[in-house]
Amino acid sequence: MKKITSNSTADIEFQLNWKLDNITHTEAHMGYKINFWRDCFPQKIYNDLIGMTEGETLSFNMKPTDIIPDYDPNQVKETKLSQFNGMQQSGITISPRPGRYYPRGFLKDMPGIYRNNVVPFRCLETSNKHIQVDFNHPLAGRDIQLSVTIYNIMEKPVDRGGSCSDWLESISTGPGMQSRINGKPTDFFSDHPFERSDENEDTLFYQKPRLINHIDDFAIGTVTQLYAGLLKPDSAVLDLMSSWQSHLPTGMTYSKVTGLGLNRAELQNNTQLSDYAFHDLNGSPFLPFDDGSYDAVTCNVSVEYLTQPFEVFNEVTRVLKPGGIFIVTFSNRWFPPKAVNIWQQIHEYERMGLVLEYFLNNGRFSQLGTHSSRGYDRPSHDKYYSDFLFSDPVFAVWGFKT
Repeated sequence: MKKITSNSTADIEFQLNWKLDNITHTEAHMGYKINFWRDCFPQKIYNDLIGMTEGETLSFNMKPTDIIPDYDPNQVKETKLSQFNGMQQSGITISPRPGRYYPRGFLKDMPGIYRNNVVPFRCLETSNKHIQVDFNHPLAGRDIQLSVTIYNIMEKPVDRGGSCSDWLESISTGPGMQSRINGKPTDFFSDHPFERSDENEDTLFYQKPRLINHIDDFAIGTVTQLYAGLLKPDSAVLDLMSSWQSHLPTGMTYSKVTGLGLNRAELQNNTQLSDYAFHDLNGSPFLPFDDGSYDAVTCNVSVEYLTQPFEVFNEVTRVLKPGGIFIVTFSNRWFPPKAVNIWQQIHEYERMGLVLEYFLNNGRFSQLGTHSSRGYDRPSHDKYYSDFLFSDPVFAVWGFKT
């Protein structure tokens, strides 16, 4: 049985779990060929990892300062509004909004900050002349549970040079940005958030069938795993903004699976559907189904195209049965002409916060949760294998109708 030693490399899956404002959050991150002679871990975690075997999982209940620097009030600063330079190369000017994150390079005339600095800061408050900014880590002060699962363990015959990776810094960069500040809604909804570069009817854009995968096979498997853990057998499922695949677990039974989409050929090719409806949600957010018709509604890699998300979420609650679940999954790939402005302007972890605002604004969902996963190998058969090292990240937000 292989065990980790100081001379080992190992493939390790990390998972961060935390809870804030009664919302549960999970971040999964894969690390390959972690070098125990060279890479960095807190001493306690390093000591516990030494001696672990392949297939073993270990959990750590972390103090807020074990992984993330402690929250520091001195990292909250007030600057002049004129020091915020949100002009992008595309010519779009971005204004600071409460709760939003921006690259530090947007701030000028501040010590230690340069124009190309992409490390995010959070805008807390704005006034006519000033902006309050927070440079603390998004997870600063949070109680976090860390779990690790060991996969391949290899002994190194020799170790010369190379780079040192701080794995806990890597896995904690991004998570936390989806949360509100002190329960206050994040202002995603100023500055024409739901406009698009292509405002023509969506039926024209989607009239040609696209029988392709919009995320890679590993990411699809992650979505299917999420569904398997959240859906109940024999559910009636509505696949919102559906295509030629629904990614539902094949080993699960369903009372019915309805697809609602914009291309008949794609819907007709979806073998998991028992029936379908051709409907443009941006033309009319009304869902052509009876109240309480479904146990679950799914929406995969499509929420970024909704121009009337609040109305659509209201309709979802109407067609869901009490206790029914709405699961929204997405990645970092989309059709730019049809994705709404706000989606393209914000950090990928903020996008979970945007979708959470859709749920929270609705007011009819409880047991909200988010999931993010990244760092996994891209399948070698994927057409983008030579261009991208890692599989497409997967982000998910869900809630149960009260």
